[in-house]
Amino acid sequence: MPDLAAVLAHPVLEVAPRLLGAVVRHGDVAVRLTEVEAYAGADDPGSHAYRGRTARNEVMFGPPGHLYVYFTYGMHHCCNVVTGEDGVASAVLLRAGEVVAGVDVAALRRPRSSERDLARGPARLCSVLGITHEQDGTDLATGPVTLELGEPMTGWQTGPRVGLRGAPERPWRFWLPGERSVSTYRPATPRPTRAPDLGS
Repeated sequence: MPDLAAVLAHPVLEVAPRLLGAVVRHGDVAVRLTEVEAYAGADDPGSHAYRGRTARNEVMFGPPGHLYVYFTYGMHHCCNVVTGEDGVASAVLLRAGEVVAGVDVAALRRPRSSERDLARGPARLCSVLGITHEQDGTDLATGPVTLELGEPMTGWQTGPRVGLRGAPERPWRFWLPGERSVSTYRPATPRPTRAPDLGS
C-alpha cells in the first residue's frame, strides 16, 4: 500500500491523476474515483485560496492528506483532498466516481439517481458518502473518511475544469476515459450584466 502522506505531499498537478482509481470510504459506502480537478491556491484564479487564507479555506493550507469540505449554492457539499507543501494551499476536487460498496445505502441517499449517476458530480459524490461540513479537516489516513490509493492509473485524459469563471482554459480536470460515471463537461455560464444607470 503506498504511503498516503508521501504521495499527497507532491504538487497538485502530480497528485490529481494519481487519485484516479483510488477509493474514498465513509461508513458503509465506498466510491472509486473516476474524475478529479486540480486547484493550485494562490497561483490559480479558480481556487478558493486565490485571495489568501480565510476561515472557510483554512484546511486547504495543509497539512496534506486532509479533507477540505465546502458548502456551495446554499445546498450542496463538495470535498477535496489537500495536497502539496504544508502551509501552501492546493487541493484536488473529487468530481465523480463509481460506488463500489454500500450501493443500497447510496441509493437511499439519492433515491432518484440511476446507479451510474449516484456519484456522478461532486455534490452527488458527497451526498452518497454522507460527507458534510462535519468532516472538514478529516485526516484521510485515520478517518472517519479514508482514502485508499491503488496502483497509478494509465491512459487518463485531461481537459478544462467544469463551470469555472477563473482560469477556465487550464486543462486541470483529469478523468478515466470510458467510465460511465464521468460527468459531462459544461463551461461556466456568464453572469448577467446590469445595464448602467444613465440617470434621467
